[in-house]
Amino acid sequence: MTDSIMSKAATMEIPINGDTGTLPEDDSLEQVMVSGPNLNETSIVSGGYGGTAEGIIPTSSIKGSNMHHSSSSSSMAADDATRGVAVEKLETMKKWGLNTYKCTKQMISERFGRGSRTVDLELEAQIEVLRDTKKKYENVLRLARALTNHFYNMVQTQHALGDTFADLSQKSPELRDEFGYNAETQKLLCKNGETLLGAVNFFVSSINTLVNKTMEDTLMTIKMYENARLEFDAYRSDLEELSLGPRDAVAMARIDAAQEQYQVQKDKYEHLRSDVIIKLKFLEENKVKVMHKQLLLFHNAISAYFAGNQQQLEQTLKQFNIKLRPPGADKPSWLEEQ
Repeated sequence: MTDSIMSKAATMEIPINGDTGTLPEDDSLEQVMVSGPNLNETSIVSGGYGGTAEGIIPTSSIKGSNMHHSSSSSSMAADDATRGVAVEKLETMKKWGLNTYKCTKQMISERFGRGSRTVDLELEAQIEVLRDTKKKYENVLRLARALTNHFYNMVQTQHALGDTFADLSQKSPELRDEFGYNAETQKLLCKNGETLLGAVNFFVSSINTLVNKTMEDTLMTIKMYENARLEFDAYRSDLEELSLGPRDAVAMARIDAAQEQYQVQKDKYEHLRSDVIIKLKFLEENKVKVMHKQLLLFHNAISAYFAGNQQQLEQTLKQFNIKLRPPGADKPSWLEEQ
């Protein structure tokens, strides 16, 4: 069969210049051309047509080689990505270490009087006033809480004393009236005391918000500003030292890099300085507004209570939109809600 095909292939006419000629028909050749080669079984023949099987390389091995090459490429890409992340982290740590070194050096120089620092006298005076004010307000808050705690205990004692007087009024006919009006007095004092506690609770809550939230937020911004000031002075000192050195190509490149870093730190410092000035201004306005309202409330409530003016005491709470706890509500007290 092979000889037949080879002989026919050897005698096939090749058309030249439009001479089509004729091709002999062969069923086996037609079958191969119609069905096409099976790619899964195709072999690459080494040594020409009809060579020995020693040079045949299965296509499955080529596919396996391609798959191995693709897997290797993916692995190399993953390794490159991991290496890139590691390099980025290393650069970040390097910058952080350099910045920490410069700031530590500047801080030590300032502490021992060998380095210069940027000073804004007006702003630093305002910051010191704020810190001093916060300490004083914290003391007011501590004393107000102590007063409220003691007064709460007194109101609870009055309530228990009133209940005891009322019980004795029922069990002592000869002293019924005396125990009776003492019981009513203690109950009235207890009611007014709970009203006063509502006012003082509102006072304490407002002072707590002012001190531990509003002032604290401003102080956090001030801390960021002070850190930026230290970094700015550190890079400024570094630039000044480089400017006093030689002016060769390497030194000029370092000076340009230092100048760029100096400008970045300067912009950061000035931005935070502006934020601090704005926050201090709004804090002062808010403090005056809040304390004006709270001090008026505290004064009116205390005065009405000790004057025995129940109507004025209740009117004070309505004026400041203060709602008392519902009647009969027991512990936990409002102190435990702080």
